Amino acid sequence: MIPNRLRDGRVIAVLLVVALAVVVLLNQFAPTRSAFSARVTDSSNSAATAPYFTCTGAVGADTTNALFAYRLTEASGSRTATDWSGRGANGTYQGTMTAATPSPNACPRDAGSAYVLNGSTSYVSTPRSYANPTTFSEEVWFKTTVAGGQLIGFGSSQTGGSGRHDRKLYLNTSGQLSFGAYSGTTQVITSPKSYTDGTWHHAVSTMSSTNGMRLYVDGTLVASNSAFRAAENFTGYFRVGYDIVSGWPGSSTNPYFTGTMRYAAVYGTELTASQVAAHAAAGS
Repeated sequence: MIPNRLRDGRVIAVLLVVALAVVVLLNQFAPTRSAFSARVTDSSNSAATAPYFTCTGAVGADTTNALFAYRLTEASGSRTATDWSGRGANGTYQGTMTAATPSPNACPRDAGSAYVLNGSTSYVSTPRSYANPTTFSEEVWFKTTVAGGQLIGFGSSQTGGSGRHDRKLYLNTSGQLSFGAYSGTTQVITSPKSYTDGTWHHAVSTMSSTNGMRLYVDGTLVASNSAFRAAENFTGYFRVGYDIVSGWPGSSTNPYFTGTMRYAAVYGTELTASQVAAHAAAGS
């Protein structure tokens, strides 16, 4: 007969062995936990599928409403500014057409050169007229150190100086950007800052019967006039780089833009603030 004390000791020993085995099994199969930190970088901007990653993608995302869209990346001596909006509205390089690839370039994730305008003969004319566009957006990337000249505007003549000119985005003699329209009286909104610093800038002017006149630079609204909502009623052509500017507030004696351009487009709608900001970000 086994004494009670010995029997109790064996029971306790067995229980201890079982408990130890359970602990081992739990430790073996229990999930591990650890703390860590990670950082993901993409310094080369080498991978993206977002439509606003490049200027081509940004403008392309909104070409449904574009009247024309020019990359302005053709080779020196070219005559045709290819329209890639799908409208077939190819422009014509007038005067001297010179291409260069500055460093840095606007829209650096887009291949190709930029259009150098000489300030005396260079501009782009468009192939078709438009009857009194009331809602529109004008867009261009530009770089200059010279105050004065038209970037984009609307004129009654396809080439040469227009007798009637309106819907005009131009640099004044102080290097500020001005956006002007006329309907009985001249209305001009002007940026507080000058942009003749020799660096790339993105400019967008919009007009609509809802919001009136707006001027954006580098993705930010810099001037507006919500009360003036209609421009002069006439049929004309959009022009890039030149048209008459005399008589407009702060205009220079030289109507030609002097500098470099990329990605000029005009839309038949008012680009929203978020669209403008996305276009600017795509090119910086």
